[in-house]
Formats: sequence, C-alpha cells, structure tokens
Amino acid sequence: MSEPTPITEQAAAEAVAQAIQAITAASNSAELRAARTSFAGESSPLARMNGSLRDVPNDQKATLGKLVGQARGQVNAALAAREAEVMAAEENARLASEAVDVTAVATRWRPGARHPINLLMERMSDIFIGMGWEIAEGPELENEWFNFDAMNFDEDHPARAMQDTFFVEPLGSHLVLRTHTSPVQIRSLLDRPLPVFVVAPGRVYRTDELDPTHTPVFHQIEGLAIDRGLTMAHLRGTLEHLARSMFGETAKIRLRPNYFPFTEPSAEMDVWQPNAKGGARWVEWGGCGMVNANVLRAAGIDPDEYQGFAFGMGIERTLQFRNEMNDMRDMVEGDIRFSQQFGMVV
Repeated sequence: MSEPTPITEQAAAEAVAQAIQAITAASNSAELRAARTSFAGESSPLARMNGSLRDVPNDQKATLGKLVGQARGQVNAALAAREAEVMAAEENARLASEAVDVTAVATRWRPGARHPINLLMERMSDIFIGMGWEIAEGPELENEWFNFDAMNFDEDHPARAMQDTFFVEPLGSHLVLRTHTSPVQIRSLLDRPLPVFVVAPGRVYRTDELDPTHTPVFHQIEGLAIDRGLTMAHLRGTLEHLARSMFGETAKIRLRPNYFPFTEPSAEMDVWQPNAKGGARWVEWGGCGMVNANVLRAAGIDPDEYQGFAFGMGIERTLQFRNEMNDMRDMVEGDIRFSQQFGMVV
C-alpha cells in the first residue's frame, strides 16, 4: 500500500496553486481535460489527501477535512470557470471558420452535360419510336453463334480473325465482345412474334487502333424489319426519313451495290452533305440491304413467307460529319469541355 499523503495547510496550498496554474494554462478542451484528470481526478494530490483523512486522529478530522474540502472546492471552481471560457472561445472560433462573406463574389458553378453520343443515339431511337418501331437491347458479351453464325458469316470470314474481334478466354467458351449490334436482331426474331420492327442502339467492339477516324469501342444503331411483302423500296423510304430527320428536309441518300453476309442484295448508303468542309459531297453513312434468307432460317422463319430489310450506321461517324468534327478521339477522352459545347441537345 502507498504511504498516506500528509495533510498540511502548506501541502494543500501547493496542490491548489499547481492545479490553478495548469488550469489557467489550458488553451483548449483537450488540455483542460488533462488538467482535470491530474488535479481533480482520483489520483490527484488533493484526492490522495482526502483518502488520508481516514488515518488522522478523530480530533483532527474536522479541521483537516475542512482544509481538504476547501482546497478541492477552489480547484473545481477554477475548472468550471476555465471550462466556460475555453468552450466560449472554441465556439467563437468555430463560428468564425464557418462564416460566409455575403459580399464576396460567388464561386461559379460549372454544370456538366450529357455526352453527345448518348444524346444522338437517343434522338435517332426516338425517330424510330415515332414510326412505331421498338427499341431492342442485348448483351455486349455475346455468344459467337449470335454474333457470326446466325448472321451468315462463313467460318473462315476475316471478321472472325483475332486481329479483328475480341475473343474472351477460354476460347472454347465461344464468347466475344460483340462486333456489331446485329446479334440483338437475331435475339429479337427468336423472342418476338412476327412482324418485327426493332432498332438496336448500343456499344460494340473492334480491334482497331485509336486514331482520328477509328476507336476500338464505339456505338452503332441497327434496324431490322421483318414482315410479309417488304421490299427495297420500304428500306429506302425508311432511310430517307431518317436522313431528313437528322440532317434537314433537303437531305438525300443514295444506295451503292455492295456485299454483306447477312443481306442480299446489299448496299452502301451515302448521305449528301451540302455544307461539308471542302465543298458539298457524298459521305458514306452505313450499310443496308434485304435480310439474307439464311439469317431468316437461322431464326426459324420461312423466307418464302416473310421478307425484311436491315441497316446500320455508326453513331460516332454520324456525330463526326453531322457536327463537322475531324478527330474521333475527342469523343472518348472524357474532357467535360467537349460535352459542354453541345449542351443538352445535339
């Protein structure tokens, strides 16, 4: 056991003086709590003196008890007074730090903007919704059968090569990052009753280098119409309506013979650009054609009863020549200043 602390007027006065000195020197709540623990806590000198009262003679208990009690009262009063001062100072400092200068110039808030690719894709989708078509979606990680086989790609077609397509390991899984949104067309034919009129916007992947005219990740919008009696005339009318909705009533298109595995006959579609840099000219916009009979058979549709047409164009390319942009890399760098110049409408 520890030796009892002697109780004298001098010892009590010294304990009070040390406590008041430490309390007065405390400049914040943390320091004041430390002073309270040291000079008013259970291990403080005055607390030990109070514990020693049990060992003093009975005739001295009242006198010495009054001495220790008055000393402890002085310390507690000093603590309470200093606590009020410290809390008031800290509150004033907090209010000062949170003060707002209402006369200061306001910080300019720079609003963001939706990316023009998304806006343009939605606008093109709305054009087809207005014609009564439906929007169809599908997975970006696609089975090779939907991406190639059902679209009438031969097994040795160049598009299946690893230098053109992102194959997902293990290769035996037959999974690819879709190279076009055409798999959505096949899924629509398998899931929906005929007739089918769907448009499929979405992101696609090719192993292209990022340069002013190419990017490995880009967006397409493809359309598919399957019904009885559809012809190339219906295809042309649909595309002309799309072109005029996008580029104005004076817009016109032309179709040039071409080859695609999934359409027969097939055509390249050009749109007339009267205000193109360097002078008015035809600009290649996308591909189209009548749906190949093999594609219909892959979806379980009798090509002798139903016919249809399909088309597709790149959203980035559309934005590029529609808004006279020379470098496709601007679309993927994520600079907010690029999107802001388009606002919320493209």
